[in-house]
Amino acid sequence: MSEAATGWAGAPAESIWSGPEKKAARRSRSPVTGESDLLKAVLIGVTVVFLSLFLILPLAIVFTEAFSKGVAAYWGALISPDARSAIGLTLTVAAIAVPANIMFGLAAAWAIAKFHFPGKSFLITLIDLPFSVSPVVAGLMFVLLFGAHGLLGPWLKAHDLEIIFAVPGIVLATIFVTFPFVARELIALMEDQGTGDEETALSLGASGFSTFMRVTLPNIKWALLYGVLLCNARAMGEFGAVSVVSGHIRGKTNTMPLHVEILYNEYNTAAAFAVASLLALLALITLVLKTLLETRFNDALPGKARGH
Repeated sequence: MSEAATGWAGAPAESIWSGPEKKAARRSRSPVTGESDLLKAVLIGVTVVFLSLFLILPLAIVFTEAFSKGVAAYWGALISPDARSAIGLTLTVAAIAVPANIMFGLAAAWAIAKFHFPGKSFLITLIDLPFSVSPVVAGLMFVLLFGAHGLLGPWLKAHDLEIIFAVPGIVLATIFVTFPFVARELIALMEDQGTGDEETALSLGASGFSTFMRVTLPNIKWALLYGVLLCNARAMGEFGAVSVVSGHIRGKTNTMPLHVEILYNEYNTAAAFAVASLLALLALITLVLKTLLETRFNDALPGKARGH
């Protein structure tokens, strides 16, 4: 055995690192990646600095600016007629879009996860389409379809129906940009669960509706709530598609994000940040609820078993 193989004084190479030195080297490295504690500390530090600069600091500025002129000015900005109209329209749109996406998400997930049919992959691709299409492009699509000079524009005008620059257009645009959220959460989980429970219920004489209500729905309820949270947050905060189809009619077709833009462009920054603070608060509440769901019902949410 050569000296290089045996180490110093003819001892085996492994004996050089035995004892306290070897244990300390093992403790200073990650058991998974083998990286040193120093590198781990640097990576954590970079992450904390990045989040502080691009997440925590902007949120702090939003609330600081919102109260910069006092509580009275903050409250006054929220109860102004235009702000109340924007808040009411935002809540109305979300109240329509979220239930519509729940029904679509349940139907799509049931069909994709429980049945085999031609075009299944194409349907999944269509569900993912809003993730790859810019919201502004989505808004333009609705303008070209329902606008005064669009494909259906003359027919709508002849029947005195307004879609674009009215509430229906805002609802349609919001539904389009948010419909993947519920469906994608349910599809992943229902595919993992398979069809065994439903087949057992049907073999025992349960009807299809009873099977869905008593077997399928309880199995997916936490994933459904998870998707609803994400869908609602996106519906209330959507800007691009809604901006295109709304027409920016003050007091009528402005949602909260659009109202913030108008106030900011008018240099009314305190009022703009006051309304923006409501959206930020919604985002924080959604994040807290999302974290609670992931912590408490981890096994009942999609993708967890696969390490997502």
